[in-house]
Amino acid sequence: MAIGSNSDRLMSDINVTPFVDVMLVLLIIFMVTAPMMVQGVDVSLPEAASQALPAEQEQLVITINKENQVFINDHQVRFDLLQEKLTKILENRSDRTVYFRADRDISWGMGVRVMSEIKGAGIEKLGIVTEPADLDKKEKAES
Repeated sequence: MAIGSNSDRLMSDINVTPFVDVMLVLLIIFMVTAPMMVQGVDVSLPEAASQALPAEQEQLVITINKENQVFINDHQVRFDLLQEKLTKILENRSDRTVYFRADRDISWGMGVRVMSEIKGAGIEKLGIVTEPADLDKKEKAES
């Protein structure tokens, strides 16, 4: 009998094979279940009525009526002069916020063109004016 043979010594290395097997199984489980967890949830959002924003100075409102006529507040402006007039109006104003209001019957392209002209005049904030949801329901009920 040989004393001190190599076969009697304890193995000090960690056996990683079971660890790798468990990790691969978990990886496969997560790969299969992840697409199922991404689906959206149907939510019915509430309608809310908001109050008018307080204004210290007169607000600048760009309006398009159903005949595609463009107005700055109550003054009609030709479409090709809109950007130039807005630039001149905003030279002396510290608040560069403009509100955009359009008739629901205008074409989408016309609305986008006007918004592009507004942004081209250097407007930092562009708000869209809408009617409260309650008015839409009353109009449909009356029709």
